[in-house]
Amino acid sequence: MNIYIVSLGCARNLVDSEVMSGKLKNAGHALIQDPEEADVIIVNTCSFIEAATEESIDAILGLAIHKKEGGCRRLIVTGCLPQRYGSDIVTTLPEVDLFLGTGAYDRILDAIGNVPVESACLLPDPDAITVNGADTPREITTGPAAYLKIAEGCSRHCTYCIIPRLRGRQKSRSVGDIVAEAEKLAAAGVRELTLVAQDTTAYGQDLAGNIDLSVLLKQLSGISKNIWIRLLYGHPESITDAMIETVAAHANICPYFDLPVQHASSAVLKRMGRHYDTDGLYKLFEKIRNVMPEAALRTTLITGFPGESDTDFRQLLSFVGDIRFDHLGVFVYSDADDLPSHRLPDPVAPAVARRRRDRLMKMQKKISAQKNLAHLERIYPVLVESSPEPGVYLGRTRFQAPEVDGLTILHAKHQLGIGSIVSARITDALEYDLMATPLSDTDEAGT
Repeated sequence: MNIYIVSLGCARNLVDSEVMSGKLKNAGHALIQDPEEADVIIVNTCSFIEAATEESIDAILGLAIHKKEGGCRRLIVTGCLPQRYGSDIVTTLPEVDLFLGTGAYDRILDAIGNVPVESACLLPDPDAITVNGADTPREITTGPAAYLKIAEGCSRHCTYCIIPRLRGRQKSRSVGDIVAEAEKLAAAGVRELTLVAQDTTAYGQDLAGNIDLSVLLKQLSGISKNIWIRLLYGHPESITDAMIETVAAHANICPYFDLPVQHASSAVLKRMGRHYDTDGLYKLFEKIRNVMPEAALRTTLITGFPGESDTDFRQLLSFVGDIRFDHLGVFVYSDADDLPSHRLPDPVAPAVARRRRDRLMKMQKKISAQKNLAHLERIYPVLVESSPEPGVYLGRTRFQAPEVDGLTILHAKHQLGIGSIVSARITDALEYDLMATPLSDTDEAGT
C-alpha cells in the first residue's frame, strides 16, 4: 500500500516515525510524500503543551478529508495525543480508524492491515515500551544528519510536565547497542549524530555498573573522526563534570550544550519541581565556559508559571542578560488539569505571560545578532545539508543544531556535495542566520 506519514513534535517523535517507516518499508509498503495518493495516512502526534495538541488535531482533521475525497482507506493516529487523552478520543475524533499510544508503535503493521486489534484505541503501559535497538528497521528522513535516541522515558517529576506519564520511567539503551546503530548510520553516510532522549544527560543512571553519558560519548567518538556528535535535551541536574570534560577532550563532539533550565528564580524552580537554584545555574554555565570558552549554550524558558511574580521575572531577565545564551527559546506556560502545576495558587494571566515571553525574545534577538556579528570573517567547518537553488546551499556549523537554531547559507561558485563538510568564511550575519563562502569547493574541513 501507499503510506503517508506526518511526524509532529520533537526529534524523539521523529525517530519513532522513522522506525514505523522502516518497518512499513521492510514489509513491502511504499512511503509517499503526497497524501492525496495514500491508501493509509498516519499522524504521529505531540501533546506536550496546548499548542502542540491543537496542531495535532488540526493535522488530523486536515488529512481526514482524503478519506472523503481521496483514496485513503485508513487514518491512524499514533503517539502522545491518544496516550494523554485516552479512549475518550475515539468519540472526539470519529474520523480516525485507530489510535496507537506511545507503547503501541510496534503494532503499526497490524494497524494498517486487516489484522484484528483489541480496540480502536491501544494504550499499553508506557513503562512496558520496548526500546528500539540497532537491528530495528528505520528510514532516515533528515539527510546527512540523524537523531540517535539513547533512552526512552523520564524518571523526573517536574510539575508542569506530562512526559513521564506518556513515556514511562527512563529506560536507557546499552552502550553496545547504541554504538552498533551509530556504526550503521555512519556506514550509510550520516555525517552528524544528534543524541536525544527525554533527559539525555541522565543516560545510564538506570543501568547496572558505572555507565553514564561520558562513557557512551567516548565510545561514539571513536567510530569516526569525520562524524560530528551533538547532544540535545540535557538537564542541569544530571550533567556531570566528566561529561563536560569528555566533550572538551574530543574534537568531533560538538561543544554545544542544550540545557533547558526553564527559569532562573529559585522560588519558581522549586514550584516547578526542578532541584537546583539560581546560584547553581550561574556556576554551571561558568564551569562550562571555563572548560570550553568556545562552547555554544542553548536553553528554553517558561514564562507565566503559577506564582511567577514581577520580581521573579526581573531575575530571569537579568539571568539571560548575564549568561548571554547563543540560542534561546521561550514558551508560555501551558496549563491543563492533568498537571500537578494546575493545582498551584496564584495563576499568571496569559496576556502577562505572553508579554514576558516577548520581552525575553526581544532581548535574545539582540544578543543573537551581536553574537553572530562576532563570527564575521572567521572560518568554520560547515555541514552541507541541502541546495534550494543552484549555487546556494544550506548548512550548519558545529554551534548550530538542526531544526532549533539558525542556518549557515553558503554561496558557492562550484558544486558542493550534500553531506560534505567544507571550510567556509563567514561573510555576513543576520539576527539568527549566517552567510558564508566556501574557501574551496572541494576542501573537506573534517571536524
